Amino acid sequence: MRSNQTPHDVHIIGGGLAGSEAAWQLARRGVKVRLSEMRGSGAMTPAHQTDGLAELVCSNSFRSDDDTKNAVGLLHHEMRELDSLVMRAGEVARVPAGSAMAVDRDVFSAEVEKALGQHPNVTIVRERVDALPAAGLTIVATGPLTAEALAGSIVKATGSERLAFFDAIAPIVHRDSIDMSKCWIQSRWNKRTEASNEGGDYINCPMTREQYLAFHRGLIEGEKTEFREWEKDTPYFDGCMPIEVMAERGVETLRYGPMKGVGLDNPFDTTPEFPQGRWPYAVVQLRQDNKLGTLWNMVGFQTKLKYGAQIELFRTIPGLENAEFARLGGLHRNTFLNSPQVLDRQLRLRAAPHIRFAGQVTGCEGYVESAAIGLVAGMMTATELAGREWHALPATTALGALLSHITGDAEADTFQPMNVNFGLFPPLHDVGKKQRKEAYTDRAKADLARWISESREAVPA
Repeated sequence: MRSNQTPHDVHIIGGGLAGSEAAWQLARRGVKVRLSEMRGSGAMTPAHQTDGLAELVCSNSFRSDDDTKNAVGLLHHEMRELDSLVMRAGEVARVPAGSAMAVDRDVFSAEVEKALGQHPNVTIVRERVDALPAAGLTIVATGPLTAEALAGSIVKATGSERLAFFDAIAPIVHRDSIDMSKCWIQSRWNKRTEASNEGGDYINCPMTREQYLAFHRGLIEGEKTEFREWEKDTPYFDGCMPIEVMAERGVETLRYGPMKGVGLDNPFDTTPEFPQGRWPYAVVQLRQDNKLGTLWNMVGFQTKLKYGAQIELFRTIPGLENAEFARLGGLHRNTFLNSPQVLDRQLRLRAAPHIRFAGQVTGCEGYVESAAIGLVAGMMTATELAGREWHALPATTALGALLSHITGDAEADTFQPMNVNFGLFPPLHDVGKKQRKEAYTDRAKADLARWISESREAVPA
């Protein structure tokens, strides 16, 4: 670690995915960066478990890596084209996950920290920052778990209240505690990658109708985390909904969500008509969580059940009767800015334009989206330091569409966190429904390539 007095051009507060990506984009353009991370200084958040940079708190998945028909897969492509550190580290730490991109979270964090720690333009300082700097170019990337003192400083600077929502994390199971005589490995519709083993990327635990109904009842009746009085009106974000909240929406909701059995052939339920197996009534899927394949997470099982209730209920799932949990599910309160109201089109705080925000605190949702906004914030800041005009990313790209949502296209009165999706893109006309997704990605790739070739912002100085 270098001296705390090392001169810097830009101060980045927060060493999560967005802050780490912003630091990388600035450093590779010759900009001196001070990266402040409070974890490691004696401070910790309610959700983190380590002091590693870019720690993945919730899932280990970056979701779909298909850049031909999927918006987040397209975002992966665009970030790779702009030399994203997060995508570089993700490739090193990658584990099998079908058409999705999942990583060993420890390897991933170590790769990010190594790259930044070895870069001569980056100074990593373990310190808690309690107030927004009064001067100097700054990127705030403290994420949805911003420390109380700094959060108060942000509220004061914006002159408006923060919005808030709850976020939940899923349990992780030791692979050798799963009874594979009751489960099987398969990807839905048999889609799998070359890295797959045993015929697929997911462990599938099938349920009969009776087992499912009992499980659903257990979710409804299980003891759950109590909310403080001031937290009771805080909404959930639909993209990370606790499984018991989904269960409360109706007895069939989970069967059309994370416990959908369609496309999976249950080898324990075969008939002459279905020699490869009938689709299970319901299924619990587990996805590999680390490179060694020793840890698997329960897909879509974010939960606010208390620990004892989790163990008791989840061990009723076929194959998990003796499950040993490396981590149980949990719940934490996330906060984000009303970005369309308080940020300009370059992510700058309108009331203090020397400060930019990046990552989930801006109201983007998801690991990749958070890192993507950090990437763009770093590029924008480097351009400003060089005294050049920023040329906006095309709104037809995933990066441009996500940025547009955060900085102005969304209604401030109803602004909520958003994953990247084709609904944020300018619409295509005269394209059939079946060809539309490919048309979106083709257009985006062409427009980004043109922007890169014509823009000095895309390449290091």
